[in-house]
Amino acid sequence: MKINNDVVKIIQKLIKQNHTISFAESCTGGRIAAAFTSVSGASAVLDGSVVTYSNDIKHQWLGVEKEVLENFGAVSAECVYQMLEGVKKLSGADYALAVSGIAGPTGGSESKPVGTVYIGLLTPSSKEVFDCLFEGDRETVQEQSTSFSIQKLGEVLEI
Repeated sequence: MKINNDVVKIIQKLIKQNHTISFAESCTGGRIAAAFTSVSGASAVLDGSVVTYSNDIKHQWLGVEKEVLENFGAVSAECVYQMLEGVKKLSGADYALAVSGIAGPTGGSESKPVGTVYIGLLTPSSKEVFDCLFEGDRETVQEQSTSFSIQKLGEVLEI
């Protein structure tokens, strides 16, 4: 499986750099963490992961501002930026991934259709959020979100 191979390479690179990573997941429901923990040796780099599905938990655990949730929604770049900061603060990790989106089949709107997913990546030197639109059923959107997250992390680490 390609994800597993990429995760193995990411873990090896993070070990070489003596860096750690943490995750804040919403629509992926822990799939990114599961991809990492399926690899022996992940404990050397994975500090932890939180699944923050509700807005209240995004606010309580990660410090996402209520105003951001009210004005932009949980599925927004603004929310994912704050999720990245929150999980970084919780874990102290060098790298962080955060994901929030609409996996479907319900929950979409004209401005944010099903498949809208924001994926954030925090590195020691940068922070970026990607605005994605994936197609397919719920599981496919979740799989694509997980794969994209791991792919972007691999690109940043130049694996």
